[in-house]
Amino acid sequence: MTELLPAAVEPAPAGPAAPAVRLRVPTHEDAYAWHRVFDDPEVMEYFQGGPAELSVYHEFTARQRRHDAERGFCLWTLLDGGGEVVGFTGAQPWPHAWGPAGEIEIGWRLARSAWGRGYATAAARTTLDRVRAAGVDRVVAMVNTRNERSMAVARRLGMERAETYAIPGSGGQEGYCYRLEW
Repeated sequence: MTELLPAAVEPAPAGPAAPAVRLRVPTHEDAYAWHRVFDDPEVMEYFQGGPAELSVYHEFTARQRRHDAERGFCLWTLLDGGGEVVGFTGAQPWPHAWGPAGEIEIGWRLARSAWGRGYATAAARTTLDRVRAAGVDRVVAMVNTRNERSMAVARRLGMERAETYAIPGSGGQEGYCYRLEW
């Protein structure tokens, strides 16, 4: 049985109550679910290369299981109140040589059907609790400068915009690095 992590669900400061969310360490089967929910050009708009092949998600979910076993956190599968996979949220070491190398990045990616419903913020708050418990004292979030929805989530989490980085291979796009320390 896959461990479901508790989600401390709090209402957003000025908005409606946060939805019920559950996080779990990604399973082998979640590679198929992630591939399905992210096989959408709108969802992948700010990720270089667009939708990925299934094999990428098999490797990606396996890497997240290793991160969780080694660090106590990862990019967890995000389930809605009915138990349907709607994306992922969590934290991992920044995986690139450019940007905030060596730092822990919090991130989220949701199915188009889950946008605007509070899932990203609610699940990211749970992620912050988990990384604090694992001994992490600060996180970053890299957000494409055109991605207004993700910038709004970072601000709701109390993150502050710090550096701006050129995104290699993106045709001149940039990413904001948001930071949060506690």
